[in-house]
Amino acid sequence: MKGSKFLAVFKSRKFWAALIGTIFVVLNELSTDFPLNAEQVTDVIYLLIAYILGTAIEDAGARSAG
Repeated sequence: MKGSKFLAVFKSRKFWAALIGTIFVVLNELSTDFPLNAEQVTDVIYLLIAYILGTAIEDAGARSAG
């Protein structure tokens, strides 16, 4: 059972969105020639947060409906 929960994380859209956001932040900090400025990276992160919240609400609605 524990293994199946671990594998379910890798199928999660929320996990992948969070991972992409983390990669954007890390690349922005480490790369001197990253093509986005700090404000654009922040906008991408806000977009990913909205996506994660929307997906969480959708998942909660699906669970409560049956």
